[in-house]
Order: sequence, then structure tokens, then C-alpha cells
Amino acid sequence: MEPLLGSPEIKGYQKPSKSLLAIPVGIKQKYLVDKVVTKFLSANSTVMLFHYDGIVDKWSDLQWSHNVIHVTAINQTKWWFAKRFLHPDIVSEYNYIFLWDEDLEVENFHPIRYLEIVKREGLEISQPALDSAKSQVHHKITVRRRKGDVHRRFYKLNGGGRCFGNSTGPPCTGWVEMMAPVFSRVAWRCVWHMIQNDLIYAWGLDYKLGYCAQGDRSLNVGVVDSEYIVHRGIPSLGGLDENKVPHGLKISKEKDRYAVRLRSYAELQIFNKRWQKAVADDECWTDQYLEQNKTSNG
Repeated sequence: MEPLLGSPEIKGYQKPSKSLLAIPVGIKQKYLVDKVVTKFLSANSTVMLFHYDGIVDKWSDLQWSHNVIHVTAINQTKWWFAKRFLHPDIVSEYNYIFLWDEDLEVENFHPIRYLEIVKREGLEISQPALDSAKSQVHHKITVRRRKGDVHRRFYKLNGGGRCFGNSTGPPCTGWVEMMAPVFSRVAWRCVWHMIQNDLIYAWGLDYKLGYCAQGDRSLNVGVVDSEYIVHRGIPSLGGLDENKVPHGLKISKEKDRYAVRLRSYAELQIFNKRWQKAVADDECWTDQYLEQNKTSNG
């Protein structure tokens, strides 16, 4: 946000901060969001809240509420908001874009230290590691390692997982999950163009992020271990877990988590088909990961 009065050249004028946190929020997760936003504001970050439940006024009792940007649209997803309100030209002031979910705990995360590591390691796309003891984990590469600041690969351990020493593609190498990605300015410009206007869940996008890494994804995409988070995995869209819906019970689509899952899978198929068509139609396209993808998919 900019000051209403005065000139940008006056003494004491502060330029916009160089990192942006954008996060979808619902009033039910107010406590968690408060912890996250407080940490980022203390690090002089700009914060934008996407209110998917339409409730804005009930956040006004928090001290920082008037210092963040509030955007509201009922029942929309993080990627819907990002496509419409985080155009690369609009957020070009920021060196890094944190596009996070709301169900994250940040007791062991510090934005300034995180960015110091990202800059030192040359990570264009990254995410904080997950505390495996408390987090919902979908891919082993996101789990925190006890040694070092960063890891970029995951190897099969003790018979678990599906990644081996010769694995070169996601989610074994150069890959982050979509709950807490962090993008450099140039990487975000690329990713934003990949996000489809009519696909709201962005399934399949995580496997293509490496093309936005500004070079070798195995070097420029990584997971930061020393600054880590807890991913609680709270479902915020749909309302019901499909595993808990009694057989034969009819529920409105707005309240049915199963319907959310079905649309997500459908969007994955659409996204992949569009990618394949774009590749086929572009005579100038060179797939730097083609051989690696064949190996990984084989």
C-alpha cells in the first residue's frame, strides 16, 4: 500500500517491502493465520489476505488488520485469487512471493532467515520443509532433514518411497509442493502464465514448476530444512471429508469434499492435455527435461 498524502521523494518515505505473503483465509483458521501474518509483518513483508468465505470485518480486532490488503470473493481458491490479483507487473516490486495455505504453523520459521538461505543457495522456487512428526505429508521430499540448510533431492530410504539414486524428475528432484511455495520475481512471472484462468485447483502445476526455475531445476528448486513449518492439512473447501460421507447420502456439491476431489482430478487431466497440445503446436519448443521425464515415467 502507498501513503495517501505527501511525495514519494520526501524524507522518511519507505519503499515497499521486498517480499509478499499472499494467503487464502477463512475465519475458522483465524488463530493460525494471526501467527503467520504477525511473523511476516515483523519481517517487513507486505501481506495480502484472500477471504474465500467473505468474512472480513471479524478480522478487524487484530492489531495488524489495517496494515494488510484484504481481497474477498466467496468460495474461490488460492490459485483463482493469484491469477487475478498477483499479475507479475503488479507484484514486480517484490523479490519473492510467498503463496501459502492458511493451515500452517510457523513456530520454527523466520522469514528473514529463510530468504537469506534462499538467496545464498540460488533457489528460484522453494518451500520450507515440513516437520514430519506433526505435518500431513504427501511427498517425502518435503520432509525436514536434520543436517544442512537445504536439500534438493530425495532418495529411497529403508524400503520406503519411490525415489532412487537415478531419479531425476519430480517429486524426487527439484520439486516443491503447492501448500507453501516461494517464488522469485522472475520465477513467478513464468508460473503466473502457467496458471489457467478456468482451472482453480492447479493440479499438475507442481510437476511443471521446474520449467520456471531459470535453469536447472535440480539446482534452483529446493526445500529449506533449517526454517521449517507444520502443515496441518485442514480441508477448507467443500466442508466434508469424502471418507466420512455415508454410502448413498446425497449432499450439495458446495458441502461435498468428494466433489472437490473430482474436480481436482478433472482439472489435472485438462491441464496435462493443454500442456501436451502447447508443446505439439510450438515448433520452437525445446524440452530440457524430455529424456529425464521419460526415465522418471518409465
